[in-house]
Amino acid sequence: MKSSVLTRYRVMAYVTAVMLLVLSTCMVFKYGFGMGEDVTFAVSQTHGLLYIIYLVFAFDLGSKARWPFGKLLWVLLSGTIPFAAFFVERKIVAEVKPLVGGAAPAPAKA
Repeated sequence: MKSSVLTRYRVMAYVTAVMLLVLSTCMVFKYGFGMGEDVTFAVSQTHGLLYIIYLVFAFDLGSKARWPFGKLLWVLLSGTIPFAAFFVERKIVAEVKPLVGGAAPAPAKA
């Protein structure tokens, strides 16, 4: 597997997670204080678009890593739970890094 597949997933996982936190903050201001309705709309639309891109990249990574359906579903849904994508991304990178083609080869036997 190419390292670019993992890199794309990592970037979109972080971007989606940060946008979800921004969206959550906007929702607090919108429903808690009655302000920022236009900002909330713009942020929600942006997060939705970025989440779709995240889904594509996560699915691509999952299909190349041959994940079972349950694991793939959990990774796909982690972009909808605040803070979850940060933890899931870290775990996935630790699992997938050995599968990346650019990883250091094993030392040769003498």
